[in-house]
Amino acid sequence: MAKQKNLPEDNIVNSIIGEGSEFKGEFKINGLLRIDGDFQGTIETQGKVLIGQSGNANTDIKAKLVVVGGTIKGNIFATERVIVLPTAKIKGNIITPSLIIEEGVTFEGNCVINKKTEMVTAS
Repeated sequence: MAKQKNLPEDNIVNSIIGEGSEFKGEFKINGLLRIDGDFQGTIETQGKVLIGQSGNANTDIKAKLVVVGGTIKGNIFATERVIVLPTAKIKGNIITPSLIIEEGVTFEGNCVINKKTEMVTAS
C-alpha cells in the first residue's frame, strides 16, 4: 500500500473558530478546520480538524485526520488517523484505522480501530 504524499494545501487552515468565539451549526468544508473557541454542531470534511488546547467542541466529527488538544463531547470518525494530545479531554467514541494517544489524556468512551478507509457512520 503506497503512503499518501502530504500536499502543501493539506496544511493550510481554511477555517478558524478563534479563542473567545462561539459557533453553532453544521460545518462542511474542504481542507483544514481549527477550533480554538467553542463549537456546537457537526463537522464534515475530507481534510483535517484540529481542536486546539483552548478549543471546546460538542460535536460529531467526520474527517480524514483529527488532532485533539482541547475538549470534545461527541464522536470522532476518521478515515486516516486520530491524534490525541496530552491536554485533551474526550467524552465519546472514536472510530479510525490509526490512533495515537499521548500520556495524560482523559478519555471516556469506546474506541474501534477500523482498517477500512471509507467514511463510517454511527449505528
